[in-house]
Amino acid sequence: MSYKPTIPIGPYHPLQEEPEFYKLVVDGEKVVDVDVRIGYNHRGIEKISEAKTFDQSLFIVERICGICSSSHPIACAQAVEDIGNIEVPERALYIRTIVQELERLHSHMLWVGLAGHFLGYNTVFMWGWKYREPICDIMETVTGNRQNYAMMKVGGVRRDIEKEHISYILTRLDEFLGQLEMLKGAVLDDPVLHSRLKGVGILSKEDAIDYAALGPTARASGVDIDVRRDHPYAAYDRLKWNVIMGKNGDVFDKAVVRILEMFESVSIIRQCLDKMPSGAIDSNPKDIPPGEGIGQVEAPRGECFHYIRSDGSNSPVRHKIRAPTYMNFPTFRETVIGQTVSDATIILAAIDPCYCCTERMLIVDDSDKEVLKFQDLVRLSQEKTKKIKDKYGIK
Repeated sequence: MSYKPTIPIGPYHPLQEEPEFYKLVVDGEKVVDVDVRIGYNHRGIEKISEAKTFDQSLFIVERICGICSSSHPIACAQAVEDIGNIEVPERALYIRTIVQELERLHSHMLWVGLAGHFLGYNTVFMWGWKYREPICDIMETVTGNRQNYAMMKVGGVRRDIEKEHISYILTRLDEFLGQLEMLKGAVLDDPVLHSRLKGVGILSKEDAIDYAALGPTARASGVDIDVRRDHPYAAYDRLKWNVIMGKNGDVFDKAVVRILEMFESVSIIRQCLDKMPSGAIDSNPKDIPPGEGIGQVEAPRGECFHYIRSDGSNSPVRHKIRAPTYMNFPTFRETVIGQTVSDATIILAAIDPCYCCTERMLIVDDSDKEVLKFQDLVRLSQEKTKKIKDKYGIK
């Protein structure tokens, strides 16, 4: 059997913001196999949520991902509202939509910048992050925070959008749109980027369907799905907008889909500000009955799904979360094999992975016994810390 060298990436690597491990098996410069290991950063969000009230759970799930910190709370709130058939005031639905689309702009611009960095195109990196600032400024004006917005609650939203804020929002959006047009031209008309990204990391439509890919990853391959249209929530069914599609499934099309989606997001926000009715922003529900509910949101990376079961108390009995990266991540194997080592990082980056959203722990045991309890995990952690201290003489 001939020996194939391997190239390890991670679990700690300057290109990765979170710990994951990829072992690329290569034949020269060509990737012939890949072994992916996740699970280095499990935080137990679902279990923590089950020890909190429904209102507290919204603050917990907001911290699953700093870039999706409105998507998870909206999906969580919708799951609870589904259990209790809770009506959300019309104005609150429009505000949820505005915050959701501002988050999409924020997320996509962050991705464009990082993609430029991965390619060594640091001008795009600096442009992307600079032009993201007006969106973060709007978020701060609307919610009080640039991230972790603390905006959503069961039955509505926590803060209104004041009349004096509307002109400011529109002005900053106009400023952003001009910058976005320039960035679009710089990226989509650059022959170097066409050469670098077209035909790289192709995910066919058939494979996207087989892997159940979501969001821009699926739409770039010609899979016509979008939760905002297919399972309408918030105010999306009251607005006019287009689902942006690609057809080639390569890294270039994934970039195009995200850039063009930002134009749609600006249009959606403008429509919301124009059509938003007056009235209450919170139906202020008191009790949650026993039952089960689901919440679905089209997060920037794809469908974010929350399942909650209630026993009639003030806390979820079970809270299950599925983030889009969990579904998109397996496509990396399909798209990287056969490509060059130099393309591996941008192919991975093209799905816009968020590992914090994805991490989970699994214990497999054939017996009926519980293998590890919480106290066991604490004890093992303390023992390992002590060994490290003893090794280096730390007191």
